[in-house]
Amino acid sequence: MEEVDVEPAITNIPAASAGTHLGFAWGPGDILVYETLYKASGAIGSGCPCIHEVRKDEDIYSPILRKLFNESHHIFVGLQTIGEDLPSKNKKPQFVSISKNYRSVIRACMEELQQVAVSSKVADVATQYGNQVSILLAIELIWNLCEVLFIDAAPAGSLLLHLLDWVRLHKADVDEKAREVLQSESPAEHHDYWNVVVSYVLQGRLEEARQMLVKQATLQPAARSMYKLMDTLLSKMPFYNPGGTQTLTEFDVKWRHWHEEVDRCLQDNSFASNKHLEVICKILVGDEDTLLEHKDLLSTWYHFLVTRLLFCHPTVKPTELHYYAQSCLTMFLDSRSVPEPLDSILLAAFEFDIHQVIKDCSIALNNWWFVAHLTDLLDHCKLLQSHNLHFGSNLREFLLLEYASGLFTHHSLWQLAVDYFDHCPEFGRVYLELQIERVPLDTERKALKVLRICEQRQMSEQVRSICKIMAMRALRNNRLGSALSWSIRAKDAAFATLISEKFLQDYCARGTFSDLDLIDNLGPAMLLSDRLTFLGKYREFHKLYGEKRSGEAAKLLLSLMTAKIAPRSFWMTLLTDALPLLEQKEVIFSADQTHELMFCLEELTSLNTTAPGADGPMQDEDTELTKVELLRLALARNLARAIVKEGTVEA
Repeated sequence: MEEVDVEPAITNIPAASAGTHLGFAWGPGDILVYETLYKASGAIGSGCPCIHEVRKDEDIYSPILRKLFNESHHIFVGLQTIGEDLPSKNKKPQFVSISKNYRSVIRACMEELQQVAVSSKVADVATQYGNQVSILLAIELIWNLCEVLFIDAAPAGSLLLHLLDWVRLHKADVDEKAREVLQSESPAEHHDYWNVVVSYVLQGRLEEARQMLVKQATLQPAARSMYKLMDTLLSKMPFYNPGGTQTLTEFDVKWRHWHEEVDRCLQDNSFASNKHLEVICKILVGDEDTLLEHKDLLSTWYHFLVTRLLFCHPTVKPTELHYYAQSCLTMFLDSRSVPEPLDSILLAAFEFDIHQVIKDCSIALNNWWFVAHLTDLLDHCKLLQSHNLHFGSNLREFLLLEYASGLFTHHSLWQLAVDYFDHCPEFGRVYLELQIERVPLDTERKALKVLRICEQRQMSEQVRSICKIMAMRALRNNRLGSALSWSIRAKDAAFATLISEKFLQDYCARGTFSDLDLIDNLGPAMLLSDRLTFLGKYREFHKLYGEKRSGEAAKLLLSLMTAKIAPRSFWMTLLTDALPLLEQKEVIFSADQTHELMFCLEELTSLNTTAPGADGPMQDEDTELTKVELLRLALARNLARAIVKEGTVEA
C-alpha cells in the first residue's frame, strides 16, 4: 500500500548504458526488469545483465499483514452466508457487527505493527512498519466513518453521538497527555493542564473536563464560585439519548435553552477574570474563531467539524453533513494548502458519494484489500445495486477478482483467494481456472491441496493437468507407485499403460514387485487400460500361488494369455511361471488347458519373440532354446497325466 496522506517515494531508474536496453516480463503479481545486451560494431559488452523483480504488492509478504488477510478471509466467508431471504431491517445489526469485526482485525494488526516499529533497532525497518501503521490508521478511519454513515445509517441525533465516538477513537493522544498531567506532582500547575481540559471539551468529554477543573478550583479558593458556575454549565449540557423517551424535538428545545444560558454567561463577562474559563465558555457556544485558534488541539478538519456540530448543530441530519464538511475543510485548511487524498476521501463520504470513496481509495492505496472488503459489505447492504461496470462485471466482483488475483501470487495465501473467486458468480470460475494453473506444485502435499480444490469444483481439465504433471515428475524420479497413482487419478489410459510397462520391466529385472500396497488395491481402477488390468491380474496370480491356491492360479494364468491381455513380450515369463504348476504331483492343468498353453508356446517360438521385457535385449539363444525344451517336456508330461486322469474319471 502507498500512504494515503503523503506522496509516495519516487524510485529513479537509471538510463541504460550504451548498447543495452531494458526489457520487461509481466507476471501475475510482479514485473521482471532486465537489461538486454546487443552486439554493436562486432563487440559484445562485458558483464552480465541484471534482473530486477518489481513487486506489485509488497504487503502480502509482510508476516503481520498476512494475519490481516487471514482473519478478514474468515469474516468475508461468514458474511456470504447471511441469508438473502431475511429483511434488510433484520440484517442491519449483523452487518454492523461484521463491520466492527473487520475494524478490530485492522486495529489488532496496527497495534502489532506499532510494537514492532518501536522495538526495531533497524531504522529502515522501523520506518517501513511506521508507514504501514499510518496507512492502517487511515484505513480504519475511513472504514469507521463509512460504517457510521452507510452501514449503520444513524439518523439525526444519534449521528452526532457516532461521530463523537469516531473522533475520540482516532484522537487518543488526549488520554496520554492526561495521564502525564495526573501523574505529575501538581497536576493543576502542569504546563499541559489547560490543553488537556480544552481537549476534553473539544471532544465532548465534559465529565472528564469537570474532574480536571476540580483540581484547579482547589488551588484558587477565591475563584471557586467561577469554577462552580463552569461546572454547572458543563453538567447541564444535554446529550441526546436514542434509547430514551425524549423526542428529538424535545432534546433540541432543551439544548437551545442551555445554549442561551451559556451565551448569557459569556455576555455577562462571568469568566472575564479567567482567560482559560472564558475560552471554554466560548467553545461551549460554538465560537468559530475560538475553535480555529485551537487548531493544534483539534489537529484535523474533521475533528473541527464534529466539535462545531456538537456545540452549534447537535441535531444535524445526514443530508446536511456535506455542507458543514465542505465549509469546515475550507475554514480549517490554509488557503494555500491543497487537500490530501485522505481529506478528499472523507469529504466524499460526508457527501454520501460511495462510489467516489471507493474510487479515491483504489487510487490512493495500491492494495485491493480495503476496497474489496468494504465494497463487498456495502453491496450486501444493497447500497451498490445501481452501479455496474461497462465491461460486464459489477463493481464488487471486479474488486474481489483483483484482490484475489493478487493473493494467488503468494506461496500460501493463494488458498484464501479460492473462496473469493467462489463468491464471484460471473467471472470467478474463469479466474480460478486460469490462476490455479499458475500455482507451483512444489511438493506432493501442495499438489494434493490444489487437486482437492479442483475436484470439489468439478474442474476436470485442471485435475487432469495436475495429475499428469505430478505423474511425469514421479516417473522422472523413478517413483513408479506415485506415478501410477497420479495417472489413475488423471484417468490417463496411455500414461497408465506406460507406467504399467515400467512395473513389468522392473519385475523382470528384480523378480519382485515394488509398491505392492498400491497394486493390491487397484480395484476398479485397473480397468483404465489393458496393461494396467494385466498388471493387477498378474499380481493377483502371484497372491493365489503364494496362498497355495494352485487351481485358481492356473486358471487365471491361462486366461491372461488366451484373452490376449498379456503383452506378447511377457508370454515367456507367464509360461515360465506355469512350470511349477505343471510339475506338481497333482494335475493342475486339464488336457484342454495344456493344449492352450502348448499353442501359446508354439505361437511364441514361431514368431521368434524377444525375451521378457519389450525393451530388453534378446537372451542368449542357447538359454532360450533350453527354456523352450523344458516347457515342451513339462507340457507333454502334464498332457499325458491329464489324459490318463480324465480317462480314468470317465471310466
